[in-house]
Amino acid sequence: MSQQTDEFPVIVWLDGSLSHPHWVLDRADMVLGRDEACDIVIPVRQISRQHLRITVEGGGAVVEDLRSKNGTWINGFRLTGLRELNDGDEIRIAKDIILRFVGSGATAPSTTRVLPDVIPSGAMTGLRMKLDPETREVRIKDEILEPPLSLPQYRLLEILFASQGGVCSRNDVVDAVWPEAMGEGVSEQAIDALVRRLRDRLGMVDSEHQYIVTVRGHGFRLDNPQEE
Repeated sequence: MSQQTDEFPVIVWLDGSLSHPHWVLDRADMVLGRDEACDIVIPVRQISRQHLRITVEGGGAVVEDLRSKNGTWINGFRLTGLRELNDGDEIRIAKDIILRFVGSGATAPSTTRVLPDVIPSGAMTGLRMKLDPETREVRIKDEILEPPLSLPQYRLLEILFASQGGVCSRNDVVDAVWPEAMGEGVSEQAIDALVRRLRDRLGMVDSEHQYIVTVRGHGFRLDNPQEE
């Protein structure tokens, strides 16, 4: 059985200017650099054309600097040879580019993206389920969802909130949850599995209501009633 898409580790550009500064490490060997042929492309002059390699094995990852001109640092220490990455490790490239390694199944990291730009003001007023834009905390009937959602689960819930009850197509989900895939390599089974896991997580707090509704032939929408 193949690994589920939301169980892959992720690299996040914490202070980057890209619209979707996240990359899913869904291949065994991935190269980061400014060359467009790289698996992870960061078009910054200080980064070498092929700067570093990340090898993924069983949810873990090992990083190697590819003799880059300006170097790589892990948690403040210059990278030499191979180094195993742990969830939350800071990867600093050329001293100015700060990345974060998020292990498989870990929670969504905080980035420069501000959620109110996505969810209209007042969209959550009086609702049974609320989402905090700054902390990415999910609260259902005044109970916080613990542990926090994984990054793909959070992205899915975010786009459903933003649509305010409107239908999100499967393409919308792929674009929001896996922007690096650009519609390729994400199967319907992977989407359905992610929706199912998010339903299960929400059901841990509120088993009496189905928040995510499948609209057959169209996609998904959020059914988030007013507080009783």
